[in-house]
Amino acid sequence: MKLICKFLLGLAIAVLGGNATVTVGAGQTPTLSPTPKHIENVVALTKQTPTPDSAPTPLPYYLKDRGTGVPTSQFGTYVRKGEVIVYPFFEYYRDHNFEYKPEEFGFAGNDTDFRGRYRAQEALIFVAYGLTDNIAVEFEAATIKASLEKSPLDTSAMPARIEESGLGDIEGQIRWRWNKESKRRPELFSYVEVVVPHHKQKRLIGTPGVELKFGTGLIRGFNWGTMTFRAAVEYDNASDSKFDFGEFAVEYLKRLSPKWRLYLGVEGTPDELSVIPELQWHINRHIFVKFNSGFGATSKATDWAPEVGIVFMLGRPRN
Repeated sequence: MKLICKFLLGLAIAVLGGNATVTVGAGQTPTLSPTPKHIENVVALTKQTPTPDSAPTPLPYYLKDRGTGVPTSQFGTYVRKGEVIVYPFFEYYRDHNFEYKPEEFGFAGNDTDFRGRYRAQEALIFVAYGLTDNIAVEFEAATIKASLEKSPLDTSAMPARIEESGLGDIEGQIRWRWNKESKRRPELFSYVEVVVPHHKQKRLIGTPGVELKFGTGLIRGFNWGTMTFRAAVEYDNASDSKFDFGEFAVEYLKRLSPKWRLYLGVEGTPDELSVIPELQWHINRHIFVKFNSGFGATSKATDWAPEVGIVFMLGRPRN
């Protein structure tokens, strides 16, 4: 036992530095007599040792709602360099005046737009990865089950009800940030989206041709929240008009507390515009739950489209 005590005291002297006195009396336990210099060394060592509870560097006010990541196509969600985001989610669609033409489903008829009853359920998976501080890539795929009941005014040979199921949209994006936000200027970003054609024979859920989108946006953070403005043009290989104005959006994001964030957005095209509120519950640094719902603000927009999912933020972000 005395040998062990001597060893521990010797180790303490080596850590403290300097010459300390070890006293061993007959039949006594060895004791260490530190000098004032030793005490100073211990205090200095304690000050230099970081603690697990050390607070991270606070973000400037214009980044407090969203952090430092590149904006993704998911509302209020950003990805940092080296980080992987996996987001499985579910969407439901309900529309009482879905616009369609019988010719789009292969049935002869005049060139008249009808309004039918549309319902759909969709399970999706979204994955994003931060390649660099300013470049991110995304992939999204879906399975969907949809139905359309034709309008009472539609006298074509189209069945009264059409049901289809299978793959939904399969798409990918590259997103890049031209410059980071500062006190004097907003953040500028752009993106390119590609939708892969599939299920050309399934007109309700399929994608008959390649679809491309080219978009850009601005982000500006304030003490009262963060605003994002974005717009896009699109190319549809299967459409009569190949190029057209795509969707635009005005978005607001506010961090209410460490656990909760609020998103409000207006998104769509002039004749298909939706209002979308969302709540995010951040369980911890790596997991949060998204609850949102789209409400049609124009007649051609989907009446109601709720969404719920869980975001997993994986990897070791390097910024």
